[in-house]
Amino acid sequence: MNKPLVGAVFTAVLVGTAAVPAAAVSDQAPAPDKRGAQAAPAAGPRAEGARAKAVTFAGTVALSNCSGSVVRVPNSQPTDPALVMSNGHCLETGFPAPGQVIVDRPSSRSFTLLNASGGNAGTVRASKIAYGTMTDTDLSLYELTSTYRDIESRFGIKALDLDAAHPQAGRAITVASGYWKRMYKCNIDGFVYRLKEGRWTWKDSVRYTSACQTIGGTSGSPVIDDATGKVVAVNNTGNEDGQRCTDNNPCEVDENGRVTVRRGINYGQQTYTVVPCVGTGNKIDLSRPGCTLPKPAAAAERR
Repeated sequence: MNKPLVGAVFTAVLVGTAAVPAAAVSDQAPAPDKRGAQAAPAAGPRAEGARAKAVTFAGTVALSNCSGSVVRVPNSQPTDPALVMSNGHCLETGFPAPGQVIVDRPSSRSFTLLNASGGNAGTVRASKIAYGTMTDTDLSLYELTSTYRDIESRFGIKALDLDAAHPQAGRAITVASGYWKRMYKCNIDGFVYRLKEGRWTWKDSVRYTSACQTIGGTSGSPVIDDATGKVVAVNNTGNEDGQRCTDNNPCEVDENGRVTVRRGINYGQQTYTVVPCVGTGNKIDLSRPGCTLPKPAAAAERR
C-alpha cells in the first residue's frame, strides 16, 4: 500500500509510506516515509483526443497520514452531510482485517481542506466513519459535520464528483495528493482481475502507466479523469521491490490464477461502485439495488 506515513501495520506500500497499503499509516504516528522527499514524476503520455479539464487541488484533503477528497454522488444534495473519501488502510482505527467491514463508527477526525493551488482553505471534521474496508476494495468514507453548502459557503470549495461509470483504459488521469500537495499524471494502463497484497485481495483494480510513481502519503488520493474532471478511483498501492504478493509488493492474479509482478507499478481502486450505495441524505445504504460493496459480517463491526 502507498503507506500512510507512519509505520503501521504494513510497511506501507500502498501509496503511502511505510510498508502497508499505500495509505497504510497509523493515524497516531503520522510521519511520511523516506520516499516522501522525492519530487513528483513528470507527466506521462496523455490520452489522445481528450480535451483535458483543469485539474486542481480544490476539494482534496490532507489526513494525518494519507490523502483524501470531499466527494459527492449524482444524487447528493447541498444540504446533505458531506463525505470524505480515502483508503481503508488510512483509518485511524488501524487496518481492517480481511472480511471486516466497518459502518457507522463515531469519529472526530479532522481533515485539512485544500484550495485550487494547494493552500490550506480550512479544517473540516468527521462525525463518523460511514464505511471502511480493505476487502475487495481499499476504501473509507467519512461523514462530516458540515454539509456541502456549508463547505462551499465558508471555504468556496466544491466537492469532487464520483463518476457513476466504470473507468476506461487509456484515459489520462491525475492522482492528486492532498498530503504532499503534488499531482501525478499518467494514463490508465488497464484493469487487474485480482490484486493481492499480503493478507488482502482487491477486485478489478486500476493499473497506472509507469509515469505515476506515487509514494507513501499519497494513499487515498482521488484519481481524476482529466477529460471529465470526475473521480474514477482512489489511489492505494504499488509494488516497491519486485517481491511477489507481499506487503507493499502487490501482485496481479488473472482469472486462471496466473501471477504477474510489475515492479514500480502503482494501482488504485475503482469508485463507481460507491455511487449505488449512497441513499437519501448521503447515507451509506448497503442494501440499495446495485450496491455491491462488501457488507458487515456481524453487528459487532458496527461498534
